[in-house]
Amino acid sequence: MLGSRTDLHIFDAGSVNGIRYCNEILLPYVRLFRGAMGLQFLFMDDNAPCHRTVAAEQLLESEDIKRMDWLARSPDLNPIEHVWDFLGRRLAARTLPPVTIRELRLALQDEWAAMPH
Repeated sequence: MLGSRTDLHIFDAGSVNGIRYCNEILLPYVRLFRGAMGLQFLFMDDNAPCHRTVAAEQLLESEDIKRMDWLARSPDLNPIEHVWDFLGRRLAARTLPPVTIRELRLALQDEWAAMPH
């Protein structure tokens, strides 16, 4: 988007609920892109439960962020699933696959940065 991409966001320990989703994704990333794109911005998520909480719905509405209508349980249609597949293949192809959470985090960040646009 906008000729670039964000850094890979890795949630620290704990479950991702609606509040964390709002605070760690919607406010710092989605709102920023909405501001840059203007009214033509259309947001796409994957219908995960944390994306459909009252908090997330209210935040999107208050920021005038339009959400793309999306079929539930349709991962084959979601472009991000191809990204996760790519990252998984790259991790599996490593000579020394990550064995700790820290190594996994670093490996994912490296592969994300090296992924072609």
